[in-house]
Amino acid sequence: MNVKAEAKDSRFDLVKWLVVAALVVVAVVGNQYYAAEPILYRVLALLVFAVVAAFVAFQTSKGRSFFVLLKEARVEIRKVVWPTRQETTQTTLIVVAVVLVMALLLWGLDSLLGWLVSMIVG
Repeated sequence: MNVKAEAKDSRFDLVKWLVVAALVVVAVVGNQYYAAEPILYRVLALLVFAVVAAFVAFQTSKGRSFFVLLKEARVEIRKVVWPTRQETTQTTLIVVAVVLVMALLLWGLDSLLGWLVSMIVG
């Protein structure tokens, strides 16, 4: 019984994805067609089309699973221990120092190799 329900759901999912694609195409073509209109109206229209397309996309099985993924990601982000301002500053300064040292080493190596090649070539 689940196989029939899943097949039926996926068939309607295809129709929903086609509706989403049609909404995106209509929004892009409409934006191009009404290029002479003020940008505010075109942006508002694009936002309306984007919201409707997102709503239709979230009605599909992949859309629902994406929404669940977003909720789970939000929960995981809350678990992250973010560095303090001092840790961030110290880490940034260490990275800048290492980059400068490596840049100087590579510049010196490049100069040395260029000098050696010019001595050999003439």
